[in-house]
Amino acid sequence: MSTHEILISVGSNIQRSYHTRQAREALESAFSDIRCSSVYESEAVGFDGDAFYNLVIKAQTSLPLKAVCDVLKRIEADNGRVHGDKKFCSRTLDLDLLTYDDVVTSTPVVLPREEILYNAFVLLPLAELVPTHRHPAKQTTYQQLWDEFDKSRQHLRPVEFSWRAAP
Repeated sequence: MSTHEILISVGSNIQRSYHTRQAREALESAFSDIRCSSVYESEAVGFDGDAFYNLVIKAQTSLPLKAVCDVLKRIEADNGRVHGDKKFCSRTLDLDLLTYDDVVTSTPVVLPREEILYNAFVLLPLAELVPTHRHPAKQTTYQQLWDEFDKSRQHLRPVEFSWRAAP
């Protein structure tokens, strides 16, 4: 059975500490060899809302691509995520598959995820977690992409995040 490396973007702006912890726990149950970037706070993009906590998680899985997407949707639903008509809105938990090995595809999901190139809250955690990995379509490392990114448009703040809930 072959294993696949996946990179997942995690975001939350509703009970964000709680849901960020829940995401990691659920991803550790579903996948193996979990590694996390730092947690960053970012302003809402595309709508007026509370700031988000964002990070990227790297994991291993033997599941096929479609099954990984289904697992992520189930974890979101288990955490109260409602997929409505609006793309930009507050959410308890947003899990986006960024890459699945070096697959470039449009079904069942667009990979590599386009927002890697446009959102600091995705690109900086990627550059931190896997700086020498290459973007599957651009063949540029995440560190190079971050170095060239216009950082004046989106501001991130590192968060002192505790993976243990306060007693």
